[in-house]
Amino acid sequence: MEFKKIQLNGFKSFADKTNFLIEEGLTGIVGPNGCGKSNIVESLRWVMGETSAKSMRGSGMEDVIFNGTSNKASKNIAEVSFNVENKNNEGPVQYRDLDQISVRRKIEKDKGSKFYINDKEVRARDAQMFFADLSTGAHSPSMISQGRIGALVTAKPTDRRAILEEAAGISGLHVRRHEAELRLGAAENNLKRADELRRQQEKQLANLQKQAEEATKYKLISEEIKKIEAGLYYLKLLEIDKEIKIENEINNEAGGEVEGFNNKITELENLIKTATEKVSPLREKNIENLSRIQRLNLELQNLDEENTRIQDEIESINKSIITLDEDINRERGIIIDANSNEKRLKEEKADLIEIDSKYFETEKLSNEDLESAKKELKKEQESVDEVVNNIAEGAVNISIGPITNVQNSIKRAKELIDSNEINQAVTLLDRCNIELDSFLNDLKNEKSRQELLSVN
Repeated sequence: MEFKKIQLNGFKSFADKTNFLIEEGLTGIVGPNGCGKSNIVESLRWVMGETSAKSMRGSGMEDVIFNGTSNKASKNIAEVSFNVENKNNEGPVQYRDLDQISVRRKIEKDKGSKFYINDKEVRARDAQMFFADLSTGAHSPSMISQGRIGALVTAKPTDRRAILEEAAGISGLHVRRHEAELRLGAAENNLKRADELRRQQEKQLANLQKQAEEATKYKLISEEIKKIEAGLYYLKLLEIDKEIKIENEINNEAGGEVEGFNNKITELENLIKTATEKVSPLREKNIENLSRIQRLNLELQNLDEENTRIQDEIESINKSIITLDEDINRERGIIIDANSNEKRLKEEKADLIEIDSKYFETEKLSNEDLESAKKELKKEQESVDEVVNNIAEGAVNISIGPITNVQNSIKRAKELIDSNEINQAVTLLDRCNIELDSFLNDLKNEKSRQELLSVN
């Protein structure tokens, strides 16, 4: 039997369906590291029945499913199939008549994996046995992975024997022998367990026999007890019959006495009836008197309640009168306070009108002062500008420190005028006039001195 084709779909790095043909001669797969060469070897081991996820380089068997990349989505199913050609009609007995055999393993997320031989579902054990009969398998020495060559060279004699047995084609027999030994061991364990159960059943049978003997004795004793109880019940019935006869005789004797008593009772009832007829008119009058007394008591009670209610109303009216007197006194006080407040408000109104007129006159005067201050400020500014121009032209050689002070004072006066602080502005302007007059006198003296110097 020869392997002819391997087909991978969704297994590890093989996201799409990929076919590998195994032609006659030597077939090799060459590629750089990480291209998936080891995944092909692992797919062979996986389809041959590998059950260890660690040997498949994963934490779980579902890790063999394609997990997705940035360009492709992940998959939920992984599938690997093998095509084996059987031209010489070799291999397992049940497949010798077939020219081609297909072995397939399929795994689905959260559902486990399944094995198929020629599209017929089989057990994992059947698939492993199929490859064992072909002298190969998931752990076969003929599948040499990385680092396996050195292990074969340094292998122990027992490991080398396994390689030779596989080469001789008897590894399947050893697998079947191992399976038969396991079954034989399981059968021996079952026989031991059956022997123990038999012994337990024998012990239980002896106990049951003892219980059966005791139950038989109990049944005989209970029958005798029932017979004795039946005799006792019969004797009790005879005693009861005697007691019934005695009671009947006593009842007959007592019947005559009861009849005499009944006659006496009838006579007494007739006497009671005649006395009742005589007493009934008196009882009716008594009932009428009781009803009248009850009605008078009710009327008296109603009158008492009415008197109490009238007294309560009188007290409430007196309280209301006192409250009204207090309210009237309070209202009178309020009226007096209102009159005094009205008089005070009229006086305050007259004062406010007078203050308003004074404020208007003051505002008018302030506006006039403001205009005069602005005019005076303008004149001062012009004088200062003229002096500054003369000094700038070099006509007079004199310090301009006082002029700078006057300019600063004029700026400050402008700010005070803008903020309506007229009085402070006027005071500041008066001081500026004094400084300016002093400066002008100095200026005239300086001019006179320079003229004299020019004449000389």
